[in-house]
Amino acid sequence: MGDFQDSSIDLEKIEIELLLQGLYSWCGYDFRNYAYNSLKRRIWHRVHAEKLSSITGLLEKVLHDPACLKRLIADFSINVTEMFRDPSFFLNFREKVVPILRTYPSIRIWHAGCSTGEEVYSMAMLLHEEGLYEKTKIYATDINPEVLKIAKSGLYSLEKMRKYTNNYIQSGGKKAFSDYYNVTSNGVKFHPFLTKNVIFAQHNLVTDRSFNEFHVILCRNVLIYFNKHLQNKVHELFYESLCMLGILGLGDKETIVYTEKAHCYEDVTVGQKLYKKVK
Repeated sequence: MGDFQDSSIDLEKIEIELLLQGLYSWCGYDFRNYAYNSLKRRIWHRVHAEKLSSITGLLEKVLHDPACLKRLIADFSINVTEMFRDPSFFLNFREKVVPILRTYPSIRIWHAGCSTGEEVYSMAMLLHEEGLYEKTKIYATDINPEVLKIAKSGLYSLEKMRKYTNNYIQSGGKKAFSDYYNVTSNGVKFHPFLTKNVIFAQHNLVTDRSFNEFHVILCRNVLIYFNKHLQNKVHELFYESLCMLGILGLGDKETIVYTEKAHCYEDVTVGQKLYKKVK
């Protein structure tokens, strides 16, 4: 009995490996080094949602049904975000990083894994208030084209505005948060000037290369879903893409410590996930 259970566990692992390899070979999406347990949960969720009985059945459907492929990719894309998420991060950015950015004639910022765009709009507001937005270009990228459509639209749920307003105030906001949006019948629409200097584009952190040199790279709460090998690979990409003394911003559950590039950075503020490239 024990041998049978062990073999069934091994079979599940083989099926998952085949599914991930199939996705990579078929359409270039590489999830092979994502955190295993998180992937497994999402795969089984999609198996049941598609009313299938096995992971192999899901692989077959994904290869022959583009709509199913789209749904699975959406399951794998982690889209948990909010405006001025972790307000102390944005407050520290305002107090410690903005003075550095003032010294540059122009500023390039990369939001990697921007999801539905809330933090892109947050940064645009912050830079606008600090008088830096006009000389800034923000590149907002994500693997998932569907969330990029939401980000481009600037349309969000009215119910979230109370939380976002509190975050904005705690992050050192200097105006009334409601000045930045209009309430419509479909929700809240943020003013178009906030994306005037934003370029939204699809980019895969796992397989795509560096595409510019940046003064700031923000990738918050994406790397926690990657295994150690993939985290180091992405940190190499960020290192290559940052100018000397450039700033890397990570999520509250992430750190540069224990990565292969840790010695190349120093803390901007102790306790905050803002790091300056010094080597």
